[in-house]
Amino acid sequence: MADLKVFQRGADGRDVELRGSTVARERELQLRAEGALEEMLGVRFLASEYPTGPWHQGRIDTLGLDENDTPVVIEFKRGRDAGVITQTMSYLVWLTAHRHEFEALVRRRLGAEVAEAVDWRRPRAICVAAEFSRHDRAAASLHQRDHRVDLVRYRVFGPDLLTLQLVEAVPGVTASSSPLPADSVDEVVIERATTVPAGPIEVPGCLRELYGELDEVLTAAGELEVVALKHYIAYKRLLNVASVVFRPSVSNQAILVYLRLDPDTVVLEEGFTRNVRGIGHLGTGDLEVRIASSADVEKAVPLIRRAVEEP
Repeated sequence: MADLKVFQRGADGRDVELRGSTVARERELQLRAEGALEEMLGVRFLASEYPTGPWHQGRIDTLGLDENDTPVVIEFKRGRDAGVITQTMSYLVWLTAHRHEFEALVRRRLGAEVAEAVDWRRPRAICVAAEFSRHDRAAASLHQRDHRVDLVRYRVFGPDLLTLQLVEAVPGVTASSSPLPADSVDEVVIERATTVPAGPIEVPGCLRELYGELDEVLTAAGELEVVALKHYIAYKRLLNVASVVFRPSVSNQAILVYLRLDPDTVVLEEGFTRNVRGIGHLGTGDLEVRIASSADVEKAVPLIRRAVEEP
């Protein structure tokens, strides 16, 4: 992965490259991230320096719940640390063995309804560090059957600018990123633990062909992970870019796409786009796009590209 380059325009009008550095103390990085955890990583904050008990004898830097209701362990390292993957995986093992304790924490911090929705199919780890080696990436890939692992590289540019760059994402529950063939089964096939009673969302047969067209546009716009969840399909990098919800009503068949876009920057069109900021809905994203035909898919392409490309 190429280094992230940051430039600042000088007084003479020329762009000058800023040289990134690391934080002076690891705790500084942790506190900055925890102060804006949802904006930076799409994770709701639950606890900091969470003790794992007398037998495990550890402290999880940050515990959280992501926008798809998946439990998250976050570990911060000031520089490069050869043991970061092993340490984080150890915390995930502890987490999966203490589900009731975690859900009790969610209940206290976020409420009973959120606690009931916690999805244990693929607990998630986010490692934030200055550097990752190829050995870190290889080690993370060993755990892809059990957990999702994101490796995030950080840099600071002076006292006010912090950058986060996703350098590796080992997916958890994923669906195929290619269009579904006409004779495929209705269900988006994913592997899931037998202890989880609720399976992933199914693609209704009546919307399968239309979803195939939409999926092609979404996956062509960028390198997105496709995650089949209980109520919607998420297209994501570090955060969700789009959420796809199916409405197979006989009289009003449609696919609703919720994009991570500011609705105030979009000219809304009745029956096609809608501002759902502050309105409860499945999935994440403030702009709703209603897809009922191939023409709607084509019309949605510029909005999808914006959601994928804009920071």
